Amino acid sequence: MKKHSIIYTSIFVYALVTQSCGSRDQSNNTNTADTSNKTVVTKKITVPNFDADSAYNFVAHQVSMGPRNPGSKAQKQCADWMQQKLKSFCDTVYRQQTTVKAGDGKMLPCINLIGSINPKATKRILLLTHWDSRAWADQDTKDKDKPILAADDAGSGVAVLLELARQIQTQKISENLGIDILFTDVEDYGKTEWGDNSYCLGTQYWANHPHITGYHADFGILLDMVGAKSASFPLEMSSAQYAPDIQQNVYHAAARAGYSSYFPFIQGGGVTDDHKFVNEIIHIPTIDIINISNNTQTGFKPHWHTHQDNMDIIDKATLEAVGQTLLQVVYETAQSSPAIGS
Repeated sequence: MKKHSIIYTSIFVYALVTQSCGSRDQSNNTNTADTSNKTVVTKKITVPNFDADSAYNFVAHQVSMGPRNPGSKAQKQCADWMQQKLKSFCDTVYRQQTTVKAGDGKMLPCINLIGSINPKATKRILLLTHWDSRAWADQDTKDKDKPILAADDAGSGVAVLLELARQIQTQKISENLGIDILFTDVEDYGKTEWGDNSYCLGTQYWANHPHITGYHADFGILLDMVGAKSASFPLEMSSAQYAPDIQQNVYHAAARAGYSSYFPFIQGGGVTDDHKFVNEIIHIPTIDIINISNNTQTGFKPHWHTHQDNMDIIDKATLEAVGQTLLQVVYETAQSSPAIGS
């Protein structure tokens, strides 16, 4: 995916988290005794099973269109396809179509899409990912000036959120909780020498011109490169600064869903990503779930910004780990949401 990053030495920040077992649709059915010898019974949370096969097919369909870099034929083709899918799964869909100025001075077409579930709910979660392909393979050894297929660094995040929306349509959440799925464009048309603000142009536009005037969500979760084999999502450093409570809650939810091996309580590096601008412009506390590494020179896995970012790198198990964790977060939040008017 990415842009400029700074990776620091990892340290353990939490002891081993107890991992839940049993089927996912029986999580959190627990009894707790208080000091008055009364028993407090929490409600059973039924969480649908994330379909990794479906998510994988969503990645493959994006890749089949070719690179979705700004100005390409595939950009419009993919935007139209995502819009159609969002209309199938969400209550309301918004399309922002504009132009943004790149770091090299070029004016680039930009298409942001927003799908809203339960649009009348005041308690909301923002789930976002970028969907564009990088216009050059600057980390490769050949064809460096050609755009990449971006199966992981774009396609995987879109696929996870589409499948999440499909599952919510199948098993409705409480109407007291709203979900907004934001697909942002022109994230990866940036370079370090152009500055951090040359990245995430679609998100910067949306944060300054939200799809609804006065839009706000209780918290946000960004996905970036969430489909590769042997992925690991350590605690991204700037997320810990922007939204520490949200980050901790999400990682504990991952453990309850059975995926703590993918979401280790280990401090990772900090990245300049879409969440930076969501936090700093529209002030929604937002974290980044991103596959970063402390064992490579770039801070990312070897396929990052290369032509190896294709379907060969995609792993259904990783897609499931991320998707099931998000479903855990959504359905737990939905249960805790107060009734409208209460």
